Amino acid sequence: MTSLDLPPSIDIREVGMRDGLQLEAPVPLDDKLAMLEALVATGVRRIEVTSFVSPKAVPALADADEVARHLGAWPDVHWSALVANTRGAVRAIDAGIADLEYVVSAADSHSLANAGRPSADAADAIGEIARLAHDAGGSLEVIIATAWDCPFDGRTDPARTLQVVERAVAQGADQLCLGDTIGTVTPRRAVDLLDAVRAAAPGLEVGAHFHDTRGTGQANALAALLSGVRQLDASIGGLGGCPFAPGASGNIATEELVYWAEDSGIATGLDLDRLVTATVATEKAVGHPLPSSLARAGGRSVPLGTYVRS
Repeated sequence: MTSLDLPPSIDIREVGMRDGLQLEAPVPLDDKLAMLEALVATGVRRIEVTSFVSPKAVPALADADEVARHLGAWPDVHWSALVANTRGAVRAIDAGIADLEYVVSAADSHSLANAGRPSADAADAIGEIARLAHDAGGSLEVIIATAWDCPFDGRTDPARTLQVVERAVAQGADQLCLGDTIGTVTPRRAVDLLDAVRAAAPGLEVGAHFHDTRGTGQANALAALLSGVRQLDASIGGLGGCPFAPGASGNIATEELVYWAEDSGIATGLDLDRLVTATVATEKAVGHPLPSSLARAGGRSVPLGTYVRS
């Protein structure tokens, strides 16, 4: 058995403020800002902070404009926001966030549930959203949801995901990210598709967004790193899920990813103890315990000292 060919560092985007909160009851602004302050203190430098979508569809993120007004308190953080259409892109840019993420579902049924239109129609908007972002001095990342599996249609034909990739590249996307929306993929299939996408989009960074619904998220993250992926999404405490994908639950937990990565010699730039502290602020904000095993354990194991038999 050969040693693992691990990268010296990885780039983690924290998505707890958006993906993590979108299934929760609305969190008061002060609690969201306390979460943000605790997250920034961990050293994370990329945060997906909210989404500019219909407040009726995602009431937990109805305060996107208000949240955006407070981001100047942390000028060193790269903020991004998710949008569902050109209207959302204009709102985000007007609020001061020009680095956008636009979701296109590779599966038609999920696209209809999530965006109210089939995949091909959703992909038609990539070019206009890219133009809006670029004109504002920002960037566009196309996130391909249900890249591997759909809760309605079952396994997604890889050709459908690659069709979205082709459309994204042709219309000026700056970056791509594949989403395991319902947490069903396993390492071999994860890497096979990531490799195919990276081959189809040379020169573009391709990240991965894994959910831990069936306990395979961290294994997929490791497999992705071994295949050459360097950008991963993660959510504080393992919060997350898609309101338009029945059965979807939390993302891989940021603190768990950092725990095994740093212990394996992979630099993340994040402080594990402060991540554990951030889970406390997050639990207070959402009003319930987080699913992360490491959060429940309280962080690293601390030796109790020499055992003395009484």
